[in-house]
This record gives sequence, C-alpha cells and structure tokens, in this order.
Amino acid sequence: MNEIQKDGSGRVCRRCLTRDMIGQEEYFSNLRDYIDNLDIDIKAEPVLYESRLDICKECDLLFQGMCRSCGCYVELRAAVTKNTCPNKKW
Repeated sequence: MNEIQKDGSGRVCRRCLTRDMIGQEEYFSNLRDYIDNLDIDIKAEPVLYESRLDICKECDLLFQGMCRSCGCYVELRAAVTKNTCPNKKW
C-alpha cells in the first residue's frame, strides 16, 4: 500500500515517520498508544525524542517509519531513553 506524504504529493513516503503517513493512522495507533504509555522512568524526554527523530528523518536507511538497518520502528526505538541508533547516529 502506498502512503501519501503530508504534502499531498501522492509519492510513496520513504523518509516519513509513521505519524506522518496519511491514511495509516488507525494501523499505527497501537504503536503510538504504546509510546504514549511508556513508564516515565524509561521514556525519553520530548526534546530528546524529537531530536532523535529529526536525525532519523535525514537518514537514508529510514523507509516508511522503519530502520532498514535493524528493522525497528524508529519512533519506538527513539522513545526509550536507554536505546541507541544501530548506526550510532544518536
């Protein structure tokens, strides 16, 4: 299934996060709920989380919300403080 970028261009969303994929909100709602409900002791601060995601969005290995290096959903990996990028970018 092709996702449409936020800009409405109709192109496949290669460097998008799951939260940016139009038409996939329901499909990824469990992922977002899980992140929202992480224990405060392990959850990354919002500034750190967004900083990590900004780096991921610039990475050539990001494809439709997943890291092609390790297969994770980058939003989930970035949400846990102790996690690191498999390519040591953050």
